[in-house]
Amino acid sequence: MKIHKLKINAYGKIKDKEIELDDHINVIHGQNETGKSTILNFIVNMLYGISKNKNGKEYSDFEKYKPWEGEDFSGKIEYALDNKEAFEVFRDFKKKNPQIFNEKKEDISKQFNIDKSKGNEFFYEQTKMDEKLFLSTIVVNQEQVKLEKSEQNILIQKIANLVGTGDDNVSYKRAIDRINRRQLEEIGTERSREKPLNRLLRENQNLEEEKLKLEKYKNTKYEIEENKKNILEKLSNLETELEYLNKVKKILEEEKIENEKIKIKENIKNENNQKINVNKKEISDIENKNKKILEKNNEKINTLIKNKNKLKNKLIIVFIILILINILIFVFVKNTIFKYIFLLTLPMDLIFSILFLKNKKNKIKILEKENKKEEEKINNEKNNYLNENKIIEKNNNELENEINELKNNLNTKINLEIEKIKNNYLNKIKNNEIIKINQLYYINEEIEKIQKELNRINIKLHELDFEKENVEPKIDNLMKIEEEIVDNNEKIVNLKKLEKSMNLAKNLLEKAYEKMKNTVTPKFTENLSKNIDEITNGKYTNVMVQDDNGLVVELENGNYVEANRLSVGTIDQLYLSLRLSMTEDLSKEKMPIMLDEAFAYYDTKRLENILKYLANTYPDRQIILFTCTEREKNIFNECNIPYHFIEL
Repeated sequence: MKIHKLKINAYGKIKDKEIELDDHINVIHGQNETGKSTILNFIVNMLYGISKNKNGKEYSDFEKYKPWEGEDFSGKIEYALDNKEAFEVFRDFKKKNPQIFNEKKEDISKQFNIDKSKGNEFFYEQTKMDEKLFLSTIVVNQEQVKLEKSEQNILIQKIANLVGTGDDNVSYKRAIDRINRRQLEEIGTERSREKPLNRLLRENQNLEEEKLKLEKYKNTKYEIEENKKNILEKLSNLETELEYLNKVKKILEEEKIENEKIKIKENIKNENNQKINVNKKEISDIENKNKKILEKNNEKINTLIKNKNKLKNKLIIVFIILILINILIFVFVKNTIFKYIFLLTLPMDLIFSILFLKNKKNKIKILEKENKKEEEKINNEKNNYLNENKIIEKNNNELENEINELKNNLNTKINLEIEKIKNNYLNKIKNNEIIKINQLYYINEEIEKIQKELNRINIKLHELDFEKENVEPKIDNLMKIEEEIVDNNEKIVNLKKLEKSMNLAKNLLEKAYEKMKNTVTPKFTENLSKNIDEITNGKYTNVMVQDDNGLVVELENGNYVEANRLSVGTIDQLYLSLRLSMTEDLSKEKMPIMLDEAFAYYDTKRLENILKYLANTYPDRQIILFTCTEREKNIFNECNIPYHFIEL
């Protein structure tokens, strides 16, 4: 595999940068803080994605390399596999998955598996190398090849682990010891009385004894619950009956109220009829009274008329007499004065008669007028009573209609509503006799009877609840004990499974270790010996791993010394050569070797040896060196080793 081009749009503090790489040696030069390590991390994150998890670090890679300014956080990498297939990967780091293009610029992202947590696994499918393996082998930085003298034993142990198990963080002996220690602490043995397994077995025995004592309360609880169930069922039936009766009662009470209203209207009607009769009597009394008054008045008038007529006749006679007297006087009396004076009696008599008759006539008129007024007054009173009777009769007719309508509607409504309620409760009520009750008196009696029964049932329920409250703590304790027993049994099973797994792991680890020693380790030590021989110019020619002494190195004179007696620089070379020797078998691809300030602590001679070694041993591998010095550049120039130089 070869990386051809990096296009960094925005990543960390690097922005709008393009880097083209050669197929063999590339030297990326820049002072400290110019972005060398950032570019290396960019390559890793482009291939495997960027993590938002801190993984024990102060900041996650996403937080660390997200640009402070602008929204863009993306880039592109172009590379080719050993079969010459070329790919371009564009990644927006804010998104989980990248876009992958082939040589024809076709998007082939969906051709690869997409993991929910890791995202698109295109690079793993192409190289069969995951991110952890990628970082622990082909990527080497300064901290991985340089340790202080006091820490050299750690590095020696990592080399021994790598040779012995294939992982520099896994030691076979420590793994076995750790499994044994964990087995003792987490499981225990037959003699370890206070260890988990024996403690659980002993605890279960005590729990089983306590469980036997509490088992008898189970039946008591079931009996209480069964009684309560039956009582609650009866309670439910009674409540349903009571509900039904209350609804019917409500309808009948409404009927009673409506009947009371009808009765009130009928009473009003009766009162009106009585009023009509009273008015009729009053009219009769008025008519009788009127008759008497009129008769009396008519009698007076008739008397006056008779008197008037008599007087009139008398006055006529007197007037005639006076005329005759005057005639006689005119005939026989000679005195003219007397004749004329006496003649005046005629007009005076006439005037007096007229005035007197007029007075009588006025009295008659006055009596007739008074009679007429009295008659009108009596007629008015009579008419008032007659009119009142008409109004009352009209109201009575209306009341009669209302009463008839109310009665008809009430009967229909009550019957329909009661029938509806009966239909609703027909299948809910077991006591059919209840359904037949339809009189308010008997309903009230039945309601009272049911309420008494409900009170009795509720008292019984309280008694059962009280009894249950006394039993339940014991049942709860029993359930708790049973749960503890089940939990303990599960723990015991898990501990036995764990013990079996640990024994299996130790067995498999032992077999794997033996297989590693017999097959892989010789190949590792052979490659390691060859590499260290070339890197040190023959000073150390052979490296081996012994069970007793660990990592042993053969000197030029043929003597063998333990690795911890070597210098720190030599141990650094040993560890680097081992990592380089592993790259051959890690992937189906010839992966690039990336070295970030890996030689910062090498002296000039050691640096020259390792650079020649890299150039000669891996002519078909892409090598990317990140450095802040020009030593690598100078050595390549002096040794006429071609390289591609990139200045940041």
